[in-house]
Amino acid sequence: MRGRHIETADNLDTLAQRAARRFYETAERAIADPERGRFLVALSGGSTPRALHQALVAHYRDLIPWDAVQVFWSDERCVPPDHPDSNYRMARETLLEHVPLPAANIHRMPGERTDYDAAAADYEAEVRAVFGTPAGTTPRFDLVLLGIGPDGHTASLFPGTAALHEASKLIAANWVPKVSMERLTFTYALINNARQVMFLAAGEEKAEALRDILSGQTSVDERPAVGVRPVAGEVIWMVDRAAMRLAEQDAGAP
Repeated sequence: MRGRHIETADNLDTLAQRAARRFYETAERAIADPERGRFLVALSGGSTPRALHQALVAHYRDLIPWDAVQVFWSDERCVPPDHPDSNYRMARETLLEHVPLPAANIHRMPGERTDYDAAAADYEAEVRAVFGTPAGTTPRFDLVLLGIGPDGHTASLFPGTAALHEASKLIAANWVPKVSMERLTFTYALINNARQVMFLAAGEEKAEALRDILSGQTSVDERPAVGVRPVAGEVIWMVDRAAMRLAEQDAGAP
């Protein structure tokens, strides 16, 4: 792992503005690279990414060459794409409908399918096809966006669930007893091959989990986000003061 960077903002609006700037700069570098020429990004669900999407539309709609952007999702709830809980629907309403991104460049997870394992396998095949990576090799995203829950979960890697220990699949169906729902999710193998992972975390309810994750004094079964350790990339934490409160207290303790 190349390293970890933590950037703390006073509030969600400032956090979103800074995250949008990093998104834009990462896209710009990827597209300008003659060996890549495109930007491959995985979006996440949740309230904090909503603010990021709004900042992207407000400030970077006309600066990012969207025809060179390929959009995926790091996880999805197993619901139809028009369902209120759909991560795809949230991104469509807050970002995709407001930027000139070609429809062919949008790769949503098929959360509405009832054969969850087949849906995960087909999405992995779609990722491989876009990246041009055959079986036995791992696609390398330019940016994977993630959040954390109050329990320390990230993507749909929840404490104590089977996907935490998935060794062969890049995308897995994962039953989450806590919410009594099947989810589709990137596994660590795919996340940890990214060039850059950017966590967005805001709110006091994230403070305890964030303290544990940043300290490293926990396990993937307890706080799954601690398992995000890119092998040749970087992790950027974009957090607000409320989420960082306990971590900052521990850092300042004698």
